Amino acid sequence: MIAGSIVLLGAGGHGRACVDVVEQQGGFTVAGFVGVPAEVGTQVFGYAVLGTDEEMPALVDRFGQALVTVGQVKTPEPRRSLFDRWVSLGGRTPVIVSPRAYVSRHATVGAGTIVMHGAVVNAGAVIGRNCIINSQALVEHDTIIADHCHVATAAAINSGVTIGVGTFIGSQASVRQGLTIGEACVIGMGQRVLADCENGTRLPSVRRSS
Repeated sequence: MIAGSIVLLGAGGHGRACVDVVEQQGGFTVAGFVGVPAEVGTQVFGYAVLGTDEEMPALVDRFGQALVTVGQVKTPEPRRSLFDRWVSLGGRTPVIVSPRAYVSRHATVGAGTIVMHGAVVNAGAVIGRNCIINSQALVEHDTIIADHCHVATAAAINSGVTIGVGTFIGSQASVRQGLTIGEACVIGMGQRVLADCENGTRLPSVRRSS
């Protein structure tokens, strides 16, 4: 059943990936994108870039629902700002789950979060608002992920982990069970996290020798 139109807030690379998830889920039709001024009037996979952030009040009135589709690596602030503004204008932010993902019925996923193709969210996990659980990511049982986080492609978050607001976990990183990772951390690609991380921790991507 189609639940109405949805605006995608961000017309870049992550937005392009989100189009496919929304189409495959089948619960919404893509109304179009919000982008930067140079993108207005262009199309992404046949969907128009309708306007910039300045048009948000009119888009909330017209469509009501949006998903933040700006990516997140170094900072969550662009995603957080878009999410907070849309919600403050009275807009809704549905959960989007790929039909090729698995989310346990005993897990909780917050408003505006997208769970992408091949991801697994196991029983007892709690994921906050406006998060990205990217393709093939694993969120194990009883893990708590706060708002505005990004768990990138093929990352593995083991059981009972707590992750603070605005943290990024890079592709193919893994986090040992039971750890606490603070707010606004950046855990680089390929890292093996074996100890708690304080707020603002930066762990660089692991470079593999050839």
